[in-house]
This record gives sequence, structure tokens and C-alpha cells, in this order.
Amino acid sequence: MQFYSFSAGRSTQLLFETVQDIRRQQPDAHLETFQLNLASYKSIKKFGTSLKQWIQETSSEPAIQLLVNSAGILAKSHRVTEDRLDEMIQTNYIGPFILTNILLPLLKNSSVPSRVVNLTSFTHRCVSGIDVSEDALRGMKFGQCSAGENYPLACTYEYTKLCLLMFSYELHRQVHMSSGVSVIAADPGVVETKIMRELPECVSWFAFLVLRFLKLLQEPDTGVGAVLDAALAPPEESGKYFFGGKGRTIGSSRLSYDTEVAKKLWAESSAVFKELLLREGDFRDS
Repeated sequence: MQFYSFSAGRSTQLLFETVQDIRRQQPDAHLETFQLNLASYKSIKKFGTSLKQWIQETSSEPAIQLLVNSAGILAKSHRVTEDRLDEMIQTNYIGPFILTNILLPLLKNSSVPSRVVNLTSFTHRCVSGIDVSEDALRGMKFGQCSAGENYPLACTYEYTKLCLLMFSYELHRQVHMSSGVSVIAADPGVVETKIMRELPECVSWFAFLVLRFLKLLQEPDTGVGAVLDAALAPPEESGKYFFGGKGRTIGSSRLSYDTEVAKKLWAESSAVFKELLLREGDFRDS
């Protein structure tokens, strides 16, 4: 049996480089890339259609075995997307919520146990109370901010990571026992990436310097450990929170386990999704 893998992202250049790197290590790998911007419903919709077509052409089974939602940005200002949502909230949470729901039938259709892995962050612990109303998910409370002024970038990032974590737990409760799809949250810890690229270079440099001095900063090759652990864990590990690699699982914040808030978050997120469907005329998909 041949196994096919796909990678999706905003940058075609980075996708090309990733494929080249994999093929250098695994020449016979079957790979495909797709351009995808999670801050655009049109892009997600186009990706879903292209992916389904590619699966039909390359595989006898119309299914997906593993979906890893790893996209994330740290925006320094409030930016409104074409879908009228805050860009950071849409990229980090609403986009993955929509993408996962679109691909869920393919995950459920797998003849072997399938999985969703969502990348969250320990920074979710900084959120002591959460507003999951539709307006909050749209980023409406930032509507009065001028570009670059008073935008709570850290709080917004933490908010998106808590939303993604609560979505993971709720998705686990909804699908694991009924369909066999497992859902796991993965937190790599502090990893030296380009997520702070929008901040002044001196700020990101100083932050990484301090983290490196405290021996908290990890290289990407090490930080990916938690993601691999989550992707390869037995199905019964569904609903757990993998942190820092080496197979380690820990508890997340108390708020993240609030099932009533999680249900409301799901309902409000679905309302945002449905409005985007209707706006694009996708009535049959709603």
C-alpha cells in the first residue's frame, strides 16, 4: 500500500523547500502541496475541493488519516480580513475550526484510526476569563482600535490558543467514541520560530536571549517532539494535552476543561462558519 502526504501553507516557496528537504531524505515519498490561507474562507474552500480531488486521483480510499493544524501568527495590529474577521483570530482559531469541520467526513471515512492534532500554547494559561460570543470571535471588540494602536496582541494570541484547545477537547467529546477519530492537543513549549517577525527585531532578539539564558528555548527540531508524540500516540490518548516532547502529557488550565463554555464556543464558532457559507452561497454545505 502506498501512503500519500500533503502539506498546505501560504507560501509556495516554503512549501517547495519543504518538499525538496523531505525528498532528499526520502526519495520515494509521495507528496503534494496546496496553497492555503486560513485567514480566508475562499482559500479554505478551494483547498478542500482541490484536496478531495487529489485524494480521489491518488488513493483507493477517499479518506484522511492525519490532520495537523499548526498555523499561527502573532499580529501586532488589528487587521480585518476579507471575511470581516480579526486576522489573528481567524488564522489561529476560526480557520482551523472551519478546515477541520470541512475535512471531518474524510477523517471519519478512514479504514484505520484517524487523528486531528491541534497546536496550542502554554500561554493559554494566562486567560482567566473568556468571552466566546460571536462578536468576540470576530474580533469586534478591536473595531475601535486604530491600526497599530492599543491592539492587545499578547492577550489576543493567548485567547486564540485557549479557543483552539477548548475546541480540541470538545471535538474529542463529540467524535472519538462515535467515529474513532482521535483528537489531541500538542504544545511544543518555547520554540525559536519566526512567529515574532512582526515585532521590532530588538524585541524578538531580547526575548529569545532571555529564554535561551533561562534554558527554556528549544530549536525547531526539538520542539516538534510534542507534535510527533501527539501524531503517533495510541488512539486511547485522545483528549490529552501533550507538552514539550518525550511523550509527556500534562493538565491544561482549569478554564480549558469547562464543558459548558466549550459547547457555547462550538455553537458560536459554527454561527460564524454558517454566515461565511451563506455569504458565499454554499447553502448545500451548511
